[in-house]
Amino acid sequence: MFESAELEHKVSKEDYSREEPQLRADLLDAQYDVLQAKRFAVLILVNGLDAAGKGETVNLLNAWMDPRNIDTYAFSDPSDEEQERPHMWRYWRALPPKGRVGIMFGNWYTEPIQQRVAGEMKGPELDQRMEEITRFEKMLTDEGVLLLKFWFHLGKADQKRRLKLLGADTKTAWRVTDLDWWRWEHYEEYKRFSEHVLRQTSTGFAPWTVVDGYDARYRSMTVGKILLDAMQRRLARPDINHRVSAAPFQRVLEGKNLLSALDLSQALAKKKYESLLAEWQGRLHTLTMDERFRNRSLIIVFEGNDAAGKGGSIRRITGALDARQYQIVPIAAPTEEERDQPYLWRFWRRVPRHGRVAIFDRSWYGRVLVERIEGFCGEADWMRAYAEINDFEDQLTRHGAIVVKFWLSISKEEQFRRFKEREDTRFKRFKITDEDWRNREKWDAYEEAVCDMVDRTSTEIAPWSLVPAEDKNFARIMVLSTLCQRLESALGPKPKSGKTTEKPAKKAKN
Repeated sequence: MFESAELEHKVSKEDYSREEPQLRADLLDAQYDVLQAKRFAVLILVNGLDAAGKGETVNLLNAWMDPRNIDTYAFSDPSDEEQERPHMWRYWRALPPKGRVGIMFGNWYTEPIQQRVAGEMKGPELDQRMEEITRFEKMLTDEGVLLLKFWFHLGKADQKRRLKLLGADTKTAWRVTDLDWWRWEHYEEYKRFSEHVLRQTSTGFAPWTVVDGYDARYRSMTVGKILLDAMQRRLARPDINHRVSAAPFQRVLEGKNLLSALDLSQALAKKKYESLLAEWQGRLHTLTMDERFRNRSLIIVFEGNDAAGKGGSIRRITGALDARQYQIVPIAAPTEEERDQPYLWRFWRRVPRHGRVAIFDRSWYGRVLVERIEGFCGEADWMRAYAEINDFEDQLTRHGAIVVKFWLSISKEEQFRRFKEREDTRFKRFKITDEDWRNREKWDAYEEAVCDMVDRTSTEIAPWSLVPAEDKNFARIMVLSTLCQRLESALGPKPKSGKTTEKPAKKAKN
C-alpha cells in the first residue's frame, strides 16, 4: 500500500507559492461554512511514521484555518483514570461537536500498532481491535461525522535522513528520542503491521489517504486539497437518511409477547418484604466493598413504563451503597451540546471508574424506544442502533464492567391508577406531566418497541431482566436479588487467604 508514497514526490517552490494563498483562503471559507451550517463535525486522524511531517502538517492546518474552531488532541500513554475505562473512552470524550474541526494525534490506531510491533499484542487480538474500530468509524459516519484518515509515510532511508537532520538542529533535537530510533530499527515490522491495519480499515465510508512525507510542500498541498474537497463536497450534499439494510422483525400473530407473558400478579407481604430488603441490601453492600470489586465497575440500567417504580427501586439500591461510591445518572432529552455529538457520546462520558457504580435512570435505549416512537430519528438510525448498543456494552464488559439491565413493567390500568394518585398527591405532582399522558396513547407502539429491544439486545454478557412491577415490594426485591446474583457470578469465588485478584494495568508504549 505504500509503494506510491515512496516515490519522493515534490512540489516546486514556485508552484507552491502560486497555489498556497488560494488554497488557504478556500480552506478558511470552507471551515466557516461548516461552522455556520453546523450540520456535521470534521474529524481528522493523523497517523504515520516518525519524522514524516505529521506535526508540521497539523501546525500548518492550524495556521491556514481559524485555530479557535479547531480542537487538536495529542494522545500519549493513558492516565490512571483512562486505564480504568475501555480504551475508546478517552477518544469519545475528545470528539468534536457539529460545526467544528477535530484533529487527533496518537489516536485509536497508534496503541494497537505499537503493541503489535512490541510483541504485546497477538495477531488475532489486533484483528479484533481493527474490527471494533471499523464498527466505531461506521457509527461515526452514520451519525454524520466527516472522517478523514491520513497516513504519513517515508522510505526507511528517508526516515533515517530526516531523523538525523532533526537531531542535528538544536531547535528540533528535542523531537528525536531513543524511542524514535528504536522504531526506525524496527521499520520493517512497523511497515508490515501498518499495511495490515490500513488494509483492514480502509473502507468506503472512511478510506485511508497515504501521504508521501518526503517533501514538505507536497504533503501540505496534498492534505490541504483533500480536506478542502471533502468539506466542500459534504457541504453541497443534502442530509439524507441512510437506507435500512437490517433484516425485518418477526411479528407474533396470536398477540402474546414478552411483556404480556409476564405474571404481574406476583406480590410480597410487607413483613416478608422488610425482612428480604434488609437481607439483600446487606448482601449488596458486602459485594461492592469486596476487594474483588476494586478492578471492576457496576453499570445498572433502568428502563420501564412511566410510573413503574424505577425511582423507588433505585433508592433501595443506593440505600445499600456508600454515597462516595455511586452516581445516579438521570437521562432526559439531550441538551444542545449533546445533540451536536453522536448519540452514545453522553453515555460514554458517564462510564464509571473501577470500584464505582453508575445507575442510569433511562439510558442509551432511548434511541430504540422514545426516539423511534416519537420520530426523533430515522428508521435507519434506530435499526442500526441495536448493533451499536451491543458493541458498546461488549466494550464495557470486556474491560471489567458488570452491566445489569432492568425493564420494570406494569399494566396500562395500574399506570392509570398511579398517574391519578400522583395528580392527587401534592408532593408527587412533579412526577406527572402532560407528556406522560400523551405517551399512554402510544402504549401498543411502545410495547412493540420494548419487545424488539429485548430480542435484539438481551445478550449473554448483558441480559435484560423483565421485572413485574405491579407490586412495588416484589419489584424492589427482585431488582436487589438479581443485582446481587449477577455480581456474585461476575466476581467469582473469593481468593484464598493471602492472595489477591488484582492485576497491574498495562501501559501502552508510545
